[in-house]
Amino acid sequence: MRQEDPVATAAPVETAAMRRAIELAARGLGHTSPNPVVGCVVLDSEGRTAGEGWHERAGGPHAEVHALRAAGERARGGTAVVTLEPCNHTGRTGPCARALIDAGVARVVYAVSDPTPTATGGAVTLAAAGVDVEGGLLADEAAAGNEAWLTSVLRGRPFVLWKYAATLDGRIAAADGTSRWISSPESRADVHRLRAAADAVIVGSGTARADDPQLGARISGLSDDEISQPLRVVVDSDATAVKAGARVLDGTAPTLVAVAEDADAAHLEGLAPLLRLPRAAGRRGLHIPALLQALHQRDVRSVLLEGGPTLAGAFLAAQAVDKVVGYLAPVLLGAGPAAVGDAGITTIAQALRLDVTDTARLGPDLRITATPLRPALHEEN
Repeated sequence: MRQEDPVATAAPVETAAMRRAIELAARGLGHTSPNPVVGCVVLDSEGRTAGEGWHERAGGPHAEVHALRAAGERARGGTAVVTLEPCNHTGRTGPCARALIDAGVARVVYAVSDPTPTATGGAVTLAAAGVDVEGGLLADEAAAGNEAWLTSVLRGRPFVLWKYAATLDGRIAAADGTSRWISSPESRADVHRLRAAADAVIVGSGTARADDPQLGARISGLSDDEISQPLRVVVDSDATAVKAGARVLDGTAPTLVAVAEDADAAHLEGLAPLLRLPRAAGRRGLHIPALLQALHQRDVRSVLLEGGPTLAGAFLAAQAVDKVVGYLAPVLLGAGPAAVGDAGITTIAQALRLDVTDTARLGPDLRITATPLRPALHEEN
């Protein structure tokens, strides 16, 4: 993605409108994949809000179209403030750049350039039509809200958020294997929010065997129709963990079982779709990049990794973790499995350093959100 220069000419009202557009974009989380989340605010020629909109669902009108419809004739001579560069192609909907031109918008301010080869160029089209165009306003904030989609476009694989719950001394279960419940009801409710926002949730054979998880999303106050259920993926390399009657095979959401190419999985035929993958070199598990590539080909743009320490270690070893959300409970066990297993790190110099981006209290627990120290998504080429 090309990097934008900081916007020097953005008026305070435009900055406020961009913050609002970022808030609006977040309403689409969990509903727009494989498309991005986008928010738009249209200001009239006097700088007053004339219309708002966001991309509500994949295949539906884009944020700019919703905002222009709400603004009507007040858009003429006004400014469109949008979180992502207006698209320049015709897919299931028409090009937003052309819609803005036809509406008579005089100025467009956007946060992040569109890196999609087929959609980019909206800013050039707008400028060629005489529209004043500025890019880069609140780019960091807008990119953070679109991190899953940007990762999928720029890195060619789904965005991976690893979630775990542990005691203060880093244990995810007691020595006898019991783990319910380390975290609080508040933390568990937050995990369901993460599931609903993800395209897929992944667990390993150890978790499937020990917990028989159902992996659906449940959010208080929302009906089943209002919640987007993730694809449930079980990494069952040797095809020994998933059996008939497993809760992950119920009708709540689709399920995919990933097994090794050489595994005997005849007993799984008819229970769930199988995904056969090569094994990782030097490991018993599957090749993680191949797993992510296969999911990406199925339009999975974001993954919630809920696996145990072995699977978490494999993802970390493959450098395939983009964000970590840890729920730390004020509990001490002293023994039991750690949150992460072998990640191929043998010395402190190889440690994966993280940037803590958020901390919050959820009931008695502390939720810590951190990301690997990498260039910002909108700064990648």
